[in-house]
Order: sequence, then C-alpha cells, then structure tokens
Amino acid sequence: MKKIIGFVILLLFILIFSFIIMNKEDENLDNSSSSNNSNNEVEETMKIYIKINDQILWANLENNSSAEAFVEKLQDGDITIEMHDYANFEKVGNLGFSLPTNDVNITTSYGDIILYQGNQITIYYDTNTWNFTKLGKIEDVSQKELIDILGDGDVVVTFSLNEN
Repeated sequence: MKKIIGFVILLLFILIFSFIIMNKEDENLDNSSSSNNSNNEVEETMKIYIKINDQILWANLENNSSAEAFVEKLQDGDITIEMHDYANFEKVGNLGFSLPTNDVNITTSYGDIILYQGNQITIYYDTNTWNFTKLGKIEDVSQKELIDILGDGDVVVTFSLNEN
C-alpha cells in the first residue's frame, strides 16, 4: 500500500511540474510574439524619402544597424549625393562618411537601396548579385518608372526623413 501511495504522489508531482513548465513555455511564446509585434511596428515606421529631380519617392528601411546609422545621419539633415550610372543596373554615389556594414550575398532588384563598401550608396534599377548591405527598398514605383526618374547619366539624389 505504501508503494501505491508513493507512486501516486510521484505521479501527482510529475503532473504538477509538467503543468508549471508548460505554462512557462506559453508565457515565453506570448512575450516573444508581443516582442515581435513591437519590432514589426518599429520596422514599419523606418521610412525615408528620396528626391530625384522633382519626384519624391519613399523607401522602407531594413531592420539592421546600417539602416539605423543612416537614419541617425539623416536626423542631422538631408543628405544630397551626386550619383553616377554604373554598368546599366545602378546609380552609385559616395556618402562622404562610413556606415557599419551587414554584408550578405544577395541578388538585388529594382528599387533596392544598397550600402557598398560602407561609404557608397546605390539605387538599383536592375539586378546584380554580390555581397552587399541592404539599407531599404523604394516602394510604389515600377521598374520602368524608376529608370525614367533616374534618367541617363548623372543624377542628384536627396535622402531625407521628411517628404518635402
């Protein structure tokens, strides 16, 4: 009889312990998902404006230290860069300062804003595969519209936190 009572107590202990552990895991999942939601909200609000000639475009920024550092620079004021065509798939210009890199091997698509070598910024209007740091993506523009806006040859581009 003592063995049965001991066995029942052991089973109750195991059940209670399992219940406690399962509740902790559920709590962690709830905290993780609410943390992800707040991160997504931050990501959605990281946006910049790009003025090319008289056109104002906007871009969603990546969630990385490079994009965050770029926004910090933009908080000091707009950044205007003369950009040059390179290889018929991008416009590239020197930032005049360096940002942290988060290079990974990616294939760009039109509208991608890329940090190259930490001190150059590019706007892609076609594809290229290399080790780059993606800063963001220009939204709500087709490839043809982007090519037309960027035009042939050099172009002056202003990056800003404000739409004007």
